[in-house]
Amino acid sequence: MQMNYQPPQDEGNPLEKYTINFTELAKKGKLDPVIGRDQEIRRVIQILSRRTKNNPVLLGDPGVGKTAIIEGLAQRIIDGDVPDTVKNKEVLSLDLAGLLAGAAYRGEFEQRLKNVIKKITDSEGKYILFIDELHTLVGAGSAQGAVDASNMLKPALARGELRSIGATTIKEYRQYIEKDQALERRFQPVYIEEPSKEDALAILRGIKEKYEVHHGIKINDDALIAAVDLSTRYISDRYLPDKAIDLIDEAAASVKIEVESMPTKLDEIKRRIMQLDIELAALKREKGLELRKDKLEEERKKLQTTFDDLHKKWKEQKDLISQLQKSRVELDKKKAELELAQRDVDLNKAAELQYGKIPEIEKEIKILEEKWELIPKEDRLLQEQVTEEDIATIVSRWTKIPVTRLLSSESEKLGHLEKDIHKRVVGQDHAIKLVANAIRRSRAGLKDENKPIGSFLFLGPTGVGKTETARALAQTLFNDEHAMIRIDMSEYQEQHSVARLLGAPPGYVGYEEGGQLTELVRRKPYSVILFDEVEKAHLQVFNAFLQILDDGHVT
Repeated sequence: MQMNYQPPQDEGNPLEKYTINFTELAKKGKLDPVIGRDQEIRRVIQILSRRTKNNPVLLGDPGVGKTAIIEGLAQRIIDGDVPDTVKNKEVLSLDLAGLLAGAAYRGEFEQRLKNVIKKITDSEGKYILFIDELHTLVGAGSAQGAVDASNMLKPALARGELRSIGATTIKEYRQYIEKDQALERRFQPVYIEEPSKEDALAILRGIKEKYEVHHGIKINDDALIAAVDLSTRYISDRYLPDKAIDLIDEAAASVKIEVESMPTKLDEIKRRIMQLDIELAALKREKGLELRKDKLEEERKKLQTTFDDLHKKWKEQKDLISQLQKSRVELDKKKAELELAQRDVDLNKAAELQYGKIPEIEKEIKILEEKWELIPKEDRLLQEQVTEEDIATIVSRWTKIPVTRLLSSESEKLGHLEKDIHKRVVGQDHAIKLVANAIRRSRAGLKDENKPIGSFLFLGPTGVGKTETARALAQTLFNDEHAMIRIDMSEYQEQHSVARLLGAPPGYVGYEEGGQLTELVRRKPYSVILFDEVEKAHLQVFNAFLQILDDGHVT
């Protein structure tokens, strides 16, 4: 018996099924506020306003805020803060995973994408299509005899019927988009740089409230400053503002979990009571141990009284924080409703919210905050806010650098640098003073930030403390003597051994693996590098050192 199976036909609006409406999310207040990036948003609007090839592509490192710029554009469209060319337009984000999911039969994916493109082109410019991770379009849906997604978009992009915005990293743009010149010429690049520390701090202050509402925890301004400073200094493989936002988010989540868990003090008392109960149960079977039994029962009674008292306080404080969280969530909800009512010109609802419900909730929050402030700090069993110590704890967890080292003040550390090194190295006063002065100059900003902190050639006979000085320096700067990369240069006596150090050139075996030095520094950027027995290295290796010691980088 022969069965002819027809693939299911898509029903309903393809835009609702395969796109996410950023403009609708902005209207409902579900997008985070976008701080700064005015120049980039203006450039995007300028390209969108062209007659043809009106397709900007945002290029930048992961986490610098490419998608946030499009969210900012959607918010501006809702606020009416845009030129007439993009006024009342809707920004739709293409859900490529949704298009591919379940497309088991040849032609099914192409039909879905074609329906989306047709719906957008038929709207006569009402929609702007945002394609995040633009490089994923190249090859998407391609199979034997099928057309990939990028080729299906080209005609509509060239004619200007489809206005789209792409976003991808520079590396992936070069790898996938630039190879297809027909696709590349239809997009206009907009480079998105990593924001400065000041801009990143402004972004954190702008989105702080959203994270406070989500976690039900207050976030101190000191915590925001610490997030930017510590992430810039110690997390070198990621970019602002993403890495600082992640620190704030994880620290707030950590504090929230502590609020909902039993405090350590209470938990210790509870465990001690359980231990005493086991011991007393064992003593009941023994004779002649009444004195020991009475002593344990008295201790248990005291501990139970302390536990009951602390448990009551903990419950009260937990309920108070829980009420605060609920009130803050409700306030955020009502503020979003107010914005919506003002946009829809629903004056009665706007007045009721602005002069009735919102002030009531704000008053309730103020009363609850005052109640919390009345609890003496020494009696507080729970933490209600994220501090710089919490941020340092998360950075320490990520980088394995101890918290005390992260929080100790720079001036305090630099003040007794020689003293700390001398704890391990006796004598060598002149050499240690030169090393300490180089580090102070670096920290004071009196050196080029692109150059190494200091490059020293330690000379002397065996056993005078050359290697030990390097270890002591690592211990003093990073609180870990293992934060030292030691490379024995006697292994680099051949000309070809430079490839082992820096990595094989393109086209050679091992090109993707990197070199011993480059990989070690990449994995552990905060390190003291010791080139032991440097005089044994080949001349070609010394040539490579020239740019490392001069600029601190390898091309």
